[in-house]
Amino acid sequence: MGAGAAGGAGPAGVRYTPILLGASSPPGRPPVTARLNPGELEIELFCRGLRLDPSCSLDEDGRPIARTRAGLGSGLELVIPGPLKDLWLNAPVAEKFAQASPYVLRRAAAGPALSRSRPGAGGPGNSESNGYEVVHEHEGRAYPVRLPPEPAWYRRKTSSGVEMMRVGVLQGTYLGIYIGPPCTYWRGREPENCKFCTTGRNVGVNEALKKSVEDVVETALAAKGESGVTFVHLNSGYMEPDGGLDIAAPYVKALKERVGCLVGVQMIPTRQLWKYDWFRDLGADHFSFCYEFHNPEFFAQLLPGKERTLGRDTYFDALEYAAALLGKGACSGEIIAGVEPLPDTLRAIDYITSVGAFPTVCIFRPVIDADMEEHPSPGPSEMRVVMKHMWDACRRNGIPIGAAPNIEVSLIVNPTDAVYLAGGGLSDWWYRAKLRAVAWLARGHFRRMRAPRPVAESAETPATPRPHWGQARFSPSPLRAAVSPPGAFERSPAARFGARAASATR
Repeated sequence: MGAGAAGGAGPAGVRYTPILLGASSPPGRPPVTARLNPGELEIELFCRGLRLDPSCSLDEDGRPIARTRAGLGSGLELVIPGPLKDLWLNAPVAEKFAQASPYVLRRAAAGPALSRSRPGAGGPGNSESNGYEVVHEHEGRAYPVRLPPEPAWYRRKTSSGVEMMRVGVLQGTYLGIYIGPPCTYWRGREPENCKFCTTGRNVGVNEALKKSVEDVVETALAAKGESGVTFVHLNSGYMEPDGGLDIAAPYVKALKERVGCLVGVQMIPTRQLWKYDWFRDLGADHFSFCYEFHNPEFFAQLLPGKERTLGRDTYFDALEYAAALLGKGACSGEIIAGVEPLPDTLRAIDYITSVGAFPTVCIFRPVIDADMEEHPSPGPSEMRVVMKHMWDACRRNGIPIGAAPNIEVSLIVNPTDAVYLAGGGLSDWWYRAKLRAVAWLARGHFRRMRAPRPVAESAETPATPRPHWGQARFSPSPLRAAVSPPGAFERSPAARFGARAASATR
């Protein structure tokens, strides 16, 4: 995280550099009103979406819009330059709500309105604006943005003939890869899929159905060598009999031995907690757990498969065990903001940070073809409350966010992105200073972790755990149970998408 730059003071007390020079508006534009800082703009675009002006040449200038995995990355990849850090986001452009957005992406006229960002921010080849701006049509505000280009390796094929883009895609600066078959919650006459998700419609359609270890290794090597990728994230859906964690083992081992990168695993949690020790010994650097809704009614109604097969406590046990095993800041709990009551989302953040993990908070996106496609997108003001709370909770609990190099996730407001919402007091200044110090001190550690190395542990599922596995100690957090009173779901807009409502229409 870089130091602050000279310039005006943002609404949240964060100093940021004005992008338009001079007090007057350019000819033909409405008067310029109060500007948003980069963090506020990021939230606005996640909540309101973005319309595309005919002047845009996305086929030439940007990454392709890819509906892969759960569908949350089905927008346009953008970078918002900023003095504290550049922000990566996947802006909704195809969904219905985005068609009514006041924000429009267009080519900018050459001139002083374009500002340069910090050289090298967010990966190689991203040092300045490439001629695009986001304009608020009604208020006259214009913000320069960058469109990261499509990598040359996207269209290249692996040795088995699979186009690499159908193996994995960049979502920000990291490589995301779905492994395994489509989630089994989508199967049967009465599917139990998560209501916000479109995995069952994407895997095998917009991305390859089968991805061999060799396909993944070749794609990751290309992403590392040509796009500067440092982190590969593996995820999958539910598989019988134990969720499917074991299928990730050969991928993790091969990525560590043959590619050399940080490896994250986001699989359905297992009740056999010792398997996280096994994955640590295989080389996994990070575990993330998507439990989405802290409120048990929303969890049960909108995640019917997870409710029937696992329940919330399975997620909580796995997260708390893995956080104790890998240490503070190495694991994450993933939630969705904008559907359950705001207090429950804030409680989820408090719970996740209290166990030593960091929150990955997705702003709800009503993606096309999802059961919840007609659910409204949340308002930006409420999401600013959520993201500021995320920053404050990470600070209070001393979570070392942003220490690993070049990991920017475009699907969420990263915890470090929320620095633009920080209050600017002494505690925030001190936390930012500590984060910079941790990142500097950890450089050698992460350099070693990104070097290929032999892995002694077998990728074959052990018949029994080794004596030293399963020894991490945790006590169930009392914050698991902190939720709103019963009845909130039936009073919410989400009620018509719940499991009971779906059953009644069959």
